[in-house]
Amino acid sequence: MHVVIVGSGIAGLTAAIRASARHDVTLVTKGSLADAATSHAQGGVAVALGADDSATLHAADTHVAAAGSADARAVDVLCTDGPARVQDLLALGVPFDRTDDPSSLDRHGDDLARGREAAHGRWRVVHAAGDATGAAIERTLIAALHRRHVTILERTCLTDLVLRDGAVVGIDVLDLLGEPRRIDADAVVLASGGAGHLYRETTNPLVATGDGAAAAWRAGAVLADLEYVQFHPTRLAVPGGGLVSEAVRGEGAVLRDARGHRFMGALHPDAELAPRDVVARGIAAAIRDHGAVFLDASGLDAAFLVGRFPGLTRATRAAGFDWTREGVPVAPAAHYSMGGVATDAEGRTSLPGLSAVGEVACTGVHGANRLASNSLLEGLVFAVRAADALGAPRPGRLRLRGDATLPVTRVTDLPEPVRASRPVDGDQGRTGGPDRLPEPADVRRVLQSVMTERVGLLRDAAGLASARCDLAALTVDGPTTVRGHEDRALLDLARLVGRAAEARTESRGAHARTDHPDTDPGAPASLAWSRAVRSAATPAPVPAPVPVPVPAPVTEEAIA
Repeated sequence: MHVVIVGSGIAGLTAAIRASARHDVTLVTKGSLADAATSHAQGGVAVALGADDSATLHAADTHVAAAGSADARAVDVLCTDGPARVQDLLALGVPFDRTDDPSSLDRHGDDLARGREAAHGRWRVVHAAGDATGAAIERTLIAALHRRHVTILERTCLTDLVLRDGAVVGIDVLDLLGEPRRIDADAVVLASGGAGHLYRETTNPLVATGDGAAAAWRAGAVLADLEYVQFHPTRLAVPGGGLVSEAVRGEGAVLRDARGHRFMGALHPDAELAPRDVVARGIAAAIRDHGAVFLDASGLDAAFLVGRFPGLTRATRAAGFDWTREGVPVAPAAHYSMGGVATDAEGRTSLPGLSAVGEVACTGVHGANRLASNSLLEGLVFAVRAADALGAPRPGRLRLRGDATLPVTRVTDLPEPVRASRPVDGDQGRTGGPDRLPEPADVRRVLQSVMTERVGLLRDAAGLASARCDLAALTVDGPTTVRGHEDRALLDLARLVGRAAEARTESRGAHARTDHPDTDPGAPASLAWSRAVRSAATPAPVPAPVPVPVPAPVTEEAIA
């Protein structure tokens, strides 16, 4: 069978390599093969390989970070299959760092160097090139891909999924020359990553615009957990600053406010190694109250710091800091989407012919907040399972996000609104009357401002309602360029994330409502959504979405 895989991060490359043993595979990626979020991953891969560790302990930490919302089967699969998948990487030649430290050798029973990150009870994060693990994995997988019989289409942008009789039978793309093209397929695997560019500040690469999730949405697939957006606590707070791995805090660095006060100990017993959502909100509050927060690694041995984190040493020096002697300014930034296209443990979605793996997917493994360094492992584990399931009979009853009766809210498109409740950027001070709609070039800027200010780290009913109105006022009509299709995807997802955040009237994990600060034990673990009508932007040959094959209660409401 012909399998089309969209995306070239760890999930897409792994799926392509695995599937190529039995199928004819075409891999499509919007940039070059290496332009994926995987290449930017610093900390490493969390995996229970050590003699002092176990899949049970890893699973327990995953559930704690997930704020009680993770699917137990997905977590068990991740943590149980994980060691074998990392052994696969070792066999391919990924140069994970080694150590000759006697205490580490005795504790773990091997010479793999390990780090510890937030909410982990063990030192289990294996890494490569110090703080360039993702790049090392990406290079190794690309080399392995080139040894397989796989057709590779770089600089080819997914625009829509193609449906026939309710099944996905191909994809529409803009090719290398910017021309529309259709690629037929017996199966499509989305591995297209997240949508960090919903927000002004993100750790994600430029390609992370949610193309796959939005295309699945337009085709009628079920999406889930969209309100759960993880903000990494420590982005270097300078223009163009990137991620500062929490492995630095795992090695002993601390957070201080502008007064020099170490503040996280008062917020959580694990202090700087609390779950990411806790640390991100703590940093945001300290910035609000005192103007700035600094990551202070000056207490670590300077030679160790430079050797363990060579890439970050270069980055901080380029920004004008000597982090061996002084703190560096940090702030939270959009990092990872726990939600996405709802799948079962084999990557199958509500649409026959469509699978999803990696960040674009929602297995339920991360719940309301992802455990640090579980993302690369997720890409490995579920990509292999999805590739192995290609061509197998489809179950009569899917356990989407671990639930065979997942409740799905079916939403309809609203007509274009006339006005928004708040002025958009550039219209401050204007009230009443029809708002000026932004020019097409402004859509992303306005969208990112709305999401950052009202659907970001902290949320409330008033802000979410006004965000819904302002996002409804934005349009992306008939996109013909990659940028236009990206903006359409971002707008689709912004509206969905906002609506999901409105619907969850509690605080849980990465979803923090200042007007509902407590967790509601009676709230559903997952909120799931699907489209009820066909978008006018869907290509004409694509039939209207079919009923979602999820045996669940369905409510109907409108979404902008």
